[in-house]
Amino acid sequence: MIVVATEDFELYHEAVSALRERGVTFTTVQPGDPLPDGTTVVLTGRDDDLDPAAVSFTGERESPPEIVCIDPEDVRGGIEEALSILRGNGERTVVGIDSGPRPGVVVLSGTTVVAAFSVPISDVVELVAEELSDVADPVVRVGDGDRLKSARIVNELAELEGVEVQLVDETGTTPYLGAGARGASDVLAAVNIALREGEPVSSREIEPTPGELKRIKTASREQSAGDRTIDEELARRVAGGELTIEEALQRHRERDTT
Repeated sequence: MIVVATEDFELYHEAVSALRERGVTFTTVQPGDPLPDGTTVVLTGRDDDLDPAAVSFTGERESPPEIVCIDPEDVRGGIEEALSILRGNGERTVVGIDSGPRPGVVVLSGTTVVAAFSVPISDVVELVAEELSDVADPVVRVGDGDRLKSARIVNELAELEGVEVQLVDETGTTPYLGAGARGASDVLAAVNIALREGEPVSSREIEPTPGELKRIKTASREQSAGDRTIDEELARRVAGGELTIEEALQRHRERDTT
């Protein structure tokens, strides 16, 4: 776990904002206060003079944590250094992906969440590649709830070298959300997917059902404000991840002008 310990208010605000933006699990203490169990990295400022050998803990611990002194001109660089330390703590790095309309993506080091995102499906594999660029022996676990989207993600992940991909039964991974938690379900489901062992896969071929093709055609009609509906051939290409609905609509328009 990352702990922020600084009396520099501006540095504190920037570090906490950057950690929250990345969905990182962290806590804060005053410099000199005991650090909680599970502390791996402490983020501090130049003027805080935090001695790693002198820190105390709320519980027992054999060795002091890593101290990252943040440069006020490069707060995000300090955050990246802290995350790199977390990922190098001997725990395996696991990425969980909830393959919904806007996939939730989380990065875990062991059972600690070090980053969380909600991105368009077209950005998922690029994001995963960036997060795993300096990681040895990672595993990516993809939920199977949305057959077509999970197939697209699995097939694109197959292009990444040195990454094990697993397909996970995501039944029961989406939690109940209380008031004020709207929008977090995909990310929370991705955490549960990351923690669940899956079946290794190198590709996933899915034949879209008539119902799935019908939904894609309906979505194309809605997206074009009722102007047109793509045909089955284009719908199949959308289902396979080859085209987005907007790209399929453009192809359909081009056919009308030739």
